[in-house]
Amino acid sequence: MSRYERMTPEPTAKGGPAESSAPATDVTAQAVEAPRKGRRKKLILGLIAIVVLCVAGWQGQHYWATGRFMETTDDAYVSSDVTLVSSRVQGYVAAVNVESNGHVHGGDVLVRLDNGDYLNALAIAQSRFETAGETLSRIDAQIAAARAGVTQSEAARDMSQAQLRNAETNAERTQRLASQKVTSQAALDTATEDLDVARAGVASAEAAISSAEAQVAVLQAQRAESEGQRRELEIAVDQARRDLDLTVLRAPADGIVANMTLQVGDMVAPGARLAALIPDGSLYVEANLKETQMAGVGPGASVEMTFDAIPDQTFEGHVASIAPATGAVFSLLPADNATGNFTKIIQRVPVRISLPEAALVTGQLRAGLSTEISIDTRTTPIPGTATAATASE
Repeated sequence: MSRYERMTPEPTAKGGPAESSAPATDVTAQAVEAPRKGRRKKLILGLIAIVVLCVAGWQGQHYWATGRFMETTDDAYVSSDVTLVSSRVQGYVAAVNVESNGHVHGGDVLVRLDNGDYLNALAIAQSRFETAGETLSRIDAQIAAARAGVTQSEAARDMSQAQLRNAETNAERTQRLASQKVTSQAALDTATEDLDVARAGVASAEAAISSAEAQVAVLQAQRAESEGQRRELEIAVDQARRDLDLTVLRAPADGIVANMTLQVGDMVAPGARLAALIPDGSLYVEANLKETQMAGVGPGASVEMTFDAIPDQTFEGHVASIAPATGAVFSLLPADNATGNFTKIIQRVPVRISLPEAALVTGQLRAGLSTEISIDTRTTPIPGTATAATASE
C-alpha cells in the first residue's frame, strides 16, 4: 500500500471522504484564530498600560512641578461690601423711587418720607432764632442808653466837683473874715453848709456813675446770655433743617439696590433696615483655608479661580489680605474648648482674594456664588524682599 492510499480515507455509504473533512477544517481555523486573539488582547492591554503610565507620569510630573505648591479649596464664595440703607428720622413713606435690583448712582433719591412735621419744626426754630436776634437788638439799645447815663452821671459829677471847689473857696474866705470879725457868724454858717452840700453832691454823682456802670455791666451780661441762647437757637435751626433733609434717603454710592421692601404708607423707625446697596466694584472672593494650608499663603500670592456661574473659564486673581483670626473667633457662639469633652477640629482662616477685571466685566458674578480657588504658594512675596530692594536702590 502506497503512502497516498494510507492517508486516503475509505468511502462510506453516506458520501465518503468529503463529509469527514469539514470538522478538520474548523478545528484548524480555530487553532489559527486563538493565537491572534491572544496577541490582540496583549496588545490592547499593553497600550492601556502605556497610557496609564503616561497619565500617571504626567500627573506625577505636574504634582512635583506645580501641584505640591498649590493650596486648593472649594470652601470659597463671592462676597461683597454691603451698605445698609436706614433712616435716621421717623416718618411715613411718601414715595419710593427705586425698585429692588435696580442700579442707582450716588446721590440718587431712594425714598422720600412725609416731611410736614419737620417743616413745622424748622419754621418754629427759625422764628425763635429771629426773636432772639430782636432781643439782642433791644439789649444793645439798653446798653447804649445805660452808657449815655454813665456819661450824664460823669457830667453831673464834674459839675458837683466844680461846685465843691467853689464852696471850699467861699468857706475859706468866710472863715478868714469871721476870724477878723469882718463878717457875721451867720455868713460863716451858710458857707459851711454850702460846702457840705457840695461834698454831698459829689458823692451822689459818684454813686450815680457807679450805678450807671453797673447797669451797663448787667445789660452786657444779659446780652452775652442772649447771645448764647441765640447760638443754641441757630443750632436748633440747623438741626431742624438737617432733620428735614434726612426725610429724603439718597444712595450713598453707585451700586445695585437689593432687598427693598418699602411701600408707600409704611411707617419708618430710626435705625430700621430699609434696603441694602451693593456698591459697584466691591465684589471679592472669600476663601476659607484650613490652618494646615496657611504655611505658604500670604498677600500678593497668585490665585486661579473658577466659578460655577461662569463654566469652562479660569480667572487669575491675587490674595488681598488674610483675616487676623479664624471664623470661629467671630462666630455668635464661639466654642468653649476648656470643657472636658474637647475634640480637635481643624480651623479655617478667611482669606480675601481680589477679583480680576475680566471676571467683573462678565456681569455674571453675584455675592454668595460658589468658587473654587487654587493659591500658588510660589508666588507669595518673601517678607523683607521689597524693603531690601528699596534700600539697595
